[in-house]
Amino acid sequence: MSETDAMTRRRQRTVTWVVALSTIVLVFDGYDLVVYGTVLPTLLADPAQLGAITPGQAGALGSYALIGVLVGALAAGGLGDWIGRRRIMLINLAWFSIGMGATALTQNVTAFGIGRFFTGIGVGALVATVGPLVAEFAPPGRRNRLNAIVYSGVPAGGVLAALLALALADAVGWRGLFWIGALPIVLVLPLAVVKLPESPKWLASRGRVEQAKVLAERTGIALPAEPVKLAGTTRVGFPALATRELAWPTALLGLMSFAGLLLTYGLNTWLPQIMANNGYDKSYSLTFLLVLNLGAIVGGMFASLWADRAGAKRVVATTFVLAACTLALLPLRLPLGALLLAVAVAGIGTIGTQVLVYGLVSNYYPTRARAAGVAWCAGFGRIGGIVGPVVGGLLVGAGLGGTTTFYLFAAIAAAAAVVTVLVPRSRHAEEELPVAAPAAGGPHPA
Repeated sequence: MSETDAMTRRRQRTVTWVVALSTIVLVFDGYDLVVYGTVLPTLLADPAQLGAITPGQAGALGSYALIGVLVGALAAGGLGDWIGRRRIMLINLAWFSIGMGATALTQNVTAFGIGRFFTGIGVGALVATVGPLVAEFAPPGRRNRLNAIVYSGVPAGGVLAALLALALADAVGWRGLFWIGALPIVLVLPLAVVKLPESPKWLASRGRVEQAKVLAERTGIALPAEPVKLAGTTRVGFPALATRELAWPTALLGLMSFAGLLLTYGLNTWLPQIMANNGYDKSYSLTFLLVLNLGAIVGGMFASLWADRAGAKRVVATTFVLAACTLALLPLRLPLGALLLAVAVAGIGTIGTQVLVYGLVSNYYPTRARAAGVAWCAGFGRIGGIVGPVVGGLLVGAGLGGTTTFYLFAAIAAAAAVVTVLVPRSRHAEEELPVAAPAAGGPHPA
């Protein structure tokens, strides 16, 4: 076997492990997102669980985790460009798992909300870290595809939560469903310690060139060509986002993520309850949640293939428009088959679109600001995720039902499509083009 073939095999093996572990991590993120929606009807109907809960309180409880996600994402962005992607991943895998287990033990609404907030910190840090990690390992021409595979872990986790709720809720109760979310600390963390490498590109960006060369050869990952030095772009992390070059696109990308996560969390939290209020029983309500997330997975994967060819920005704008159209159809009392199809397409336009947004953001920034850029969009976006469940709760509590909620969500999706069109083209893709991985004994890129 030639040295080139050996390097290719090492690269493929490394990318496979990075993508697989990152996907599994986000499956549990998606599980956490949806499991609250699956147990919400039980918590609302049975005060013996945590005490009496109003719809407004339920919306607030759904948002506590998202406040934690905001904190965790921003913290990871502040640290990730300085201490590395791998360390952030390992710490927060444990953090997230402990939070889910602690939430399963709570006995009142206050403790439940604290547990959700604590869990959200770990979730936010993981979501903000896997994007930069995958972007720095993925080969050119496959970045949107691999990013979509990884971030499709979020709706896949939603599907898992809906299926387990249908199959196990009566047997294990809502506490058992939360204990399932604590499994990564024993199932995933030990494997990640052994198999997850640090990013050679991050090491090189921090001036640790010799370490980067050694790791690049061991993993088969090509180091980037020497970046073009642009005036005002030598800052690292969040300060880089405030430069003249990056401030405007950062604001627009944040608004896109705000809209995407408002729609994602709003629908995942309130779709079962809205459908229950419209006359569908519990099994049908959870089926809608399942279809929403399955549509996001399948449609998101096809959209990512299109994004690798046509560009992520164009595809994101299109899928936001798709969301606006289908959300406006949901209140129209469609036949069940047509309604399920509309819910699936809405999943593509909301959750699937957010998957594509993460891909666009992860590949938009230079290495020195990538974790901060993704963290900003994940963190600011989670404010939208906080608003979505709260707005849904207020509208449902006011007796306005699903019609007003769906029309409001449709208007937000349409506005997000306009914002997407305004995002300028990234100037950093060319700076980060990889050079050939060095042969043994040969010269290394700086």
